[in-house]
Amino acid sequence: MRDARIELLQQMPVFGGVRGDILEFLIDLCPVVSIVAGDFFFREDEPGDAMFVLETGRVAVLKLWRGQEHLLQNLTAGDCFGEMAVMDHCPRSASVRAIEDCAAIRISSADLYQVYAQDLKQFALIQMNMGREVCRRLRDADRRLFSAKMGAVPV
Repeated sequence: MRDARIELLQQMPVFGGVRGDILEFLIDLCPVVSIVAGDFFFREDEPGDAMFVLETGRVAVLKLWRGQEHLLQNLTAGDCFGEMAVMDHCPRSASVRAIEDCAAIRISSADLYQVYAQDLKQFALIQMNMGREVCRRLRDADRRLFSAKMGAVPV
């Protein structure tokens, strides 16, 4: 199972270029959490200090607006979520609820600090990759916002 988790991380942009020994080190630190369908990994505005890498299942990313939950996107195995709170130490910007029973690797700020202590360059690479992923999502949000303002159907 450990090898499968390392392989999963190697396929993700957030861990692109990170050496195998560092991924092994990280996997050994990080617990796998199980969430049953309908339960939340976390809720919007809660404090957050961890990101999750979805191993199995599907989740919905939800934003609360005027008392109603609105779907932002669905994520599947191999996707990550929660990295913004790890980077900016701010409350969660959205909720994530399991659509199906899920298993996910929980990677906390403290776990990443252990990588920092082990290998500063590899830590910097992970941080840079996380920044790129957040920027990719920001560009997508900008594109959608612009399309909505122009009355176009988002692509």
